Amino acid sequence: MDLSDLRIFRAVVEEGGVTKAAARLHRVQSNVTTRVRQLEEDLGVPLFLREGKRLHLAPAGQVLLDYASRLLALSDEAREAVQDSRPRGVFRLGSMESTAAVRLPEPLAEYHRRFPDVRLELSTGNPEQLSARLLRGDLDAAFVVEPIAEAPFEKAPAFEEELAIVAAAHHAPVGPDCDLPPAVIAFEAGCPHRKRLEAWYADRDAVFERVIEMTSYHAMLGCVAAGMGIALLPRSVLATFPETTRLAVYDLPPGLDRTKTVLIWRKGGGAPKIAALLDILGDLRAGDLPADNPSAASPPPGGQSQTAAPAPRS
Repeated sequence: MDLSDLRIFRAVVEEGGVTKAAARLHRVQSNVTTRVRQLEEDLGVPLFLREGKRLHLAPAGQVLLDYASRLLALSDEAREAVQDSRPRGVFRLGSMESTAAVRLPEPLAEYHRRFPDVRLELSTGNPEQLSARLLRGDLDAAFVVEPIAEAPFEKAPAFEEELAIVAAAHHAPVGPDCDLPPAVIAFEAGCPHRKRLEAWYADRDAVFERVIEMTSYHAMLGCVAAGMGIALLPRSVLATFPETTRLAVYDLPPGLDRTKTVLIWRKGGGAPKIAALLDILGDLRAGDLPADNPSAASPPPGGQSQTAAPAPRS
């Protein structure tokens, strides 16, 4: 299978048609059309469903798209590996929202200082989304919370987070002998902290009556401070919130109040860019760089720190 045919096929899918794909690839439209038809003839299946001038991805095309993305990504990695061991080009990095907001400014700034030829691209999502994008070849590496599937990925430790339950300062206590609040504030389904909150409620034979979904931790904390519900989140995020006096923070029991964030990448997909990031993370852990690591052990100024109900299963 010719890699250039796969690049043309993927461009047609991503651009939604031959015209835009041809402009992106600097080819004439007839050449793009011919190459796609030749690929279909070679495979013996239609890759697109044609309705006049409109193209829709056929089931076989959807299968090929996944393989094409992985093959092209592997080709780029191989070229980079044999040409130059120094990181260059685009580094497509994925991260959870909390990690991106609190933990990454320091190592990514150092990465840019050491390797100015690398263009960092950062996108956020939950671990399920990031893992899927890694397997499709859309990302080079991603920061996710364990556990993760072992078979398709390699991993290295990155950060450890302490979790806490957060409520408004005037909210009724959230403790072992208290009813659980009916409303919670969380990210979309798939977020590991939301899963832990769901498990915590399930341990108490309770369920949410209402979930207010947010897309950022600052918005989430604003809603908590307003008394709209409780949230479970990393303590490190609290250091970035300016109105901590309006919050009450409840501890989770030792041993159940921490999560580990790891850097993952596809097995066999290690590249100089990933190795360079691992070196920087190692330097941070060793204290060889000034770490931006707000104290997770103390409650925010003016906030209350108490022990919450039994923690969710890890």
